[in-house]
Amino acid sequence: MAKRLVIIGGGAAGPSSAAEAKRRNKSLQVTMIESGDFVSYAA
Repeated sequence: MAKRLVIIGGGAAGPSSAAEAKRRNKSLQVTMIESGDFVSYAA
């Protein structure tokens, strides 16, 4: 069973953390929750 990671917030740290987590574990299921219309990306 694949592990799951939920990231709350789409500021610069959210997508950067998601990208790093996927680099470290390719089978990780990542879900990001953002209340706004746009997600920042700064990885």
